[in-house]
Amino acid sequence: MDKSPEEKPKKRKRSSSSSSGSDSEKEKRKRKKQYKKDKRKIKKKMKKLKKKLKRKEKEVIKDAEEQLEVIEDNKSDQEDKTEVRSMAPMTKEEWEKRQSVVRRVLDESTGRYRLIKGDGEVIEEIVSRDRHKEINKQATKGDGNYFQSFFKK
Repeated sequence: MDKSPEEKPKKRKRSSSSSSGSDSEKEKRKRKKQYKKDKRKIKKKMKKLKKKLKRKEKEVIKDAEEQLEVIEDNKSDQEDKTEVRSMAPMTKEEWEKRQSVVRRVLDESTGRYRLIKGDGEVIEEIVSRDRHKEINKQATKGDGNYFQSFFKK
């Protein structure tokens, strides 16, 4: 059974470049495996986050719907009350409450701001002398521009 050296099966000899090549192949496979593993982890995390986001969205939508229902209920209650009261005359308290509101409205044609009380009463504003002159200058300029706009057409 002794085999002569010639009869022994020949083993491949690795060259130095191929051994480093196989090492680099191992490293490549190892990196690829790690990359896939990391990718799966990230995918799993993303899936969890998406689920969490969907749950949050559902909660927010549910809360918004509940609030909308409450608002609609309140609105319908108020409409019922106003429908009953709409034919009745205004009480003194309601009229005073409405008239106590003062708002500043811009008159677009002249560029002036006017104080409007309640349903439309125009009231004067008390200002200093300097502010009064400034308002008059601005108003005169606005009046002139308004007047000139008719000739430009």
